[in-house]
Amino acid sequence: MSRGNQREKAREANLKKQAAQKKVNTKSGTEMQRDKEAVAALMRAKQAAADAKRAAEAAKKK
Repeated sequence: MSRGNQREKAREANLKKQAAQKKVNTKSGTEMQRDKEAVAALMRAKQAAADAKRAAEAAKKK
């Protein structure tokens, strides 16, 4: 039975190790900043399109 317990303990340790690796940030500061700016630009464009659509609908109702 001790072998089964040993296997379970090793499996738990491996899961913890894998979870810790997923949290590690691999991007440098400039790469992360560039990605944030790209996402922000997309969101601004999306918001502008939504605002234009709302304005067109409001003008249509008047």
